[in-house]
Amino acid sequence: MNYKNPDEYGYYGEFGGAFIPEMLYPNVEELQRNYLAIIESEDFQKEYQFLLKNYVGRATPLYYAENLSKKYHTHIYLKREDLNHTGAHKINNALGQVLLAKRLGKTRIIAETGAGQHGVATATACALLGLECIVYMGEIDIQRQAPNVARMKMLGAKVVAATSGSKTLKDAVNEALRDWINNPVTTHYVIGSVVGPHPFPDLVARFQSVISKEIKEQLKEHIGRENPDYVIACVGGGSNAAGTFYHFVEEEHVKIIAAEAGGHGIESGKSAATTFLGTLGVLHGSKSLVMQTNDGQVIEPHSISAGLDYPGIGPFHAHLFQEKRAEFFSINDDEALQSAFELTKLEGIIPALESAHALAVLDKKTFNENDIVVICLSGRGDKDMETYLKSYEL
Repeated sequence: MNYKNPDEYGYYGEFGGAFIPEMLYPNVEELQRNYLAIIESEDFQKEYQFLLKNYVGRATPLYYAENLSKKYHTHIYLKREDLNHTGAHKINNALGQVLLAKRLGKTRIIAETGAGQHGVATATACALLGLECIVYMGEIDIQRQAPNVARMKMLGAKVVAATSGSKTLKDAVNEALRDWINNPVTTHYVIGSVVGPHPFPDLVARFQSVISKEIKEQLKEHIGRENPDYVIACVGGGSNAAGTFYHFVEEEHVKIIAAEAGGHGIESGKSAATTFLGTLGVLHGSKSLVMQTNDGQVIEPHSISAGLDYPGIGPFHAHLFQEKRAEFFSINDDEALQSAFELTKLEGIIPALESAHALAVLDKKTFNENDIVVICLSGRGDKDMETYLKSYEL
């Protein structure tokens, strides 16, 4: 089965598509018509690969976590996306999309952000390539991710607060879409995850697929084989996970594990575990699993991590879930915190709270002593220090 590429209408199985207001149709159709030809062109790839290597700092290391491996009696490798310029995987996609926007003749970039990492990455790409940048961010996220807000402003971006709804990621996406409707000619919307109308889920997955491409090359170098036994990543909308899974989804012997934000627990009413709580619906331009009431009103998600409290999931992941190609775990706030502190003490690496959800799978799943387990460490924990300090007595 072809898991990683959608059909011509942007569907992964029954999930995906482009459900958009008429005002956005010209923008989205322009992207659909041009994105593959542009990003696969020799000229584009030459510039993009040059910047990934010399500006972003790729390839990121695949690090054998010896102390963690001893504790869990298996072989654990961490894909160190936290070592990218700007501190997370988000720059892979932001840089690619801003390069694409320039080739489409756009002069103004808008983006949404939850944890702030995508906002920082987009502001960074715009500063480098000379485009105007506006970032929409939930009012609550602005408060809990202050260091990233300061970075975006220093990089020259305008940060606009989303003050409706839960004042978090979902609402930032809503505001960005409104902006795009009002500014269709000059503006490109850099969506930060594998969500939104076709072609965004495919576009973002392709830019993030560098993660699994490198994992294959690095495992070959480390252990003489390309494929691990398991790949694990956290999933909100799911961009780091799409990148981590991309080159493995059609390798049937590689087991795929996704960690969602359980919040206070699946039954608590304060969760973001979409595959456990969601039903088929349309959110932000694509059909997927959505946390919603019986009459289709979106249920407000919750997670201690600002990047995972999204009430939907990318159609790529919904398809993996439905086809049972990936195993999904719900990780609650306390479990994520515990795993973050464990990695810090055992390996001297402070992870982003999002990444800590992926690490927490180690306590939920039993691995064999010969298994090769690769976990995507999607971001570094600087932005979450205030939350960590509140939760931990130093």
